[in-house]
This record gives sequence, C-alpha cells and structure tokens, in this order.
Amino acid sequence: MTKPVLEVKGLHKSFGALQATKNVSLDLKPNEIHALIGPNGAGKSTLIGQIAGWITPDSGSVYLDGEEVTNETVASRSRKGLGRSFQISSLAMEVSARRNVMLSVQASEGSSFRFWKQTKSDQDLRETAGNWLKKVGLGGREDIAVSELSHGERRQVEVACALALKPKALLLDEPMAGLGPTGSIQLTEFLEEIRLEIPILLIEHDMDAVFRLADRITVLVGGAAILSGSVEAIRASALVREAYLGEEA
Repeated sequence: MTKPVLEVKGLHKSFGALQATKNVSLDLKPNEIHALIGPNGAGKSTLIGQIAGWITPDSGSVYLDGEEVTNETVASRSRKGLGRSFQISSLAMEVSARRNVMLSVQASEGSSFRFWKQTKSDQDLRETAGNWLKKVGLGGREDIAVSELSHGERRQVEVACALALKPKALLLDEPMAGLGPTGSIQLTEFLEEIRLEIPILLIEHDMDAVFRLADRITVLVGGAAILSGSVEAIRASALVREAYLGEEA
C-alpha cells in the first residue's frame, strides 16, 4: 500500500460554540491531486490553516512524509517540505515577478534572504526563476513589477514561488482565482504535469478544473468531510448535489 506524503487524522477545531472542523481525516498520496471542495463556509480555509500550521487544532494529528508535524510552526513545516501557495500580501509588490521567485529559489538552496544584491545579480537564479514563471504561464511577464500585474497573474507568481521551494507536498488554495480562460487552461495543464513530481492538495471553486485534475475529491460541509472518492463517485453523489443545492462550488 502506497505511503501517504501528507496525512491528517481526526482534526477538530472550534471557535467558541462554532465547530469549524469536525473529526476530519484525509491523506495525499504520491503522484496525485486530491481536491478539497465545499460550499462557502464549509471550513476549507480553517482546515488548510491547520495543515499548514498557522491554526492550532484542538485535537488530531498532521503527518508529513511519516513524521508528525502537528506542533510544528509554518516555517518548520515549510523546511520539512510542505509547500503552499503564497498569500499575495507576502509577495514583494515593488519588485518583479522574477525577483520574487528568485528569493524562493535561493531559499530552496539554503541561502539567506539577506543577500539581496547577490540574488539580483546571479544569472543562474534569474534563469531558474524565469523558467518557473514560464511554466505557470507568465512567459514574457517575468520582469514586470508585481504591483503592475493583474490579480490572476499575482496568483500565478504565488504558485511559481511555492514550486521553486521544491516541496514534498503542495497546498494550493484557489490557484485559478482571477485567471481568464487561457490562464486557467495553461495552469491546469501545468498542474497535470507537476503532480508526477509533487502531489497537490487543491482547494478550487472552478469545478471544471477540479474534475479534470483531481484523482480524488473530499467534500467538506459544515466542517465535516461528508464524502471522499473518485471524480466519478463525487459526480454521481446525491449527497454532494444536496450539499451544493443553491450554491456554486
């Protein structure tokens, strides 16, 4: 049986009387994309926060490559190989997309962020960062300041930064948000390719992309995982249709 790269066991999280996460268990296996879907308010962001490390669960465990990381910080989990799409507020808005990715490449190689001048002048880093940006669909936009990019393009920079860190597993939170049809197709095709190197836990509202990309889907409603299975099983589920009644996934 294939050993999971990422495993979540019995997570619970409450905020006062609100149970945001109710005994959720799931895993992520090598070479797969596992999509997490659910209506607005289902608890997806709270669950991802516990997996990434910026929210502490009340109970339950998180394992990365067989090692428990439940009590590890976000930075520690990142060093151990848990990648995530950057929040836009974490990008350096005043410099180019390329230089943002260069810092991630430098971090993956164990260099310090302090050596900013050295980073800017290193041609190998420039080329590597440019290659990541081309792969996510930003070829020709590499040297434009992030502040001048569209919201969707900034999301693509986030994905490139996350991938440049060479993670063992990757958490992607709505990478298609703000992308037009062409950008969505490009990013979908790219994610299909990289799953063979980096398994992905994906939160995405674009259900066409989810059904194209996912090997497995877990449906979260009211903080609980109500169903997990193949794309075909989720498509056919009356329970899932009921959960989404009147809401766009």
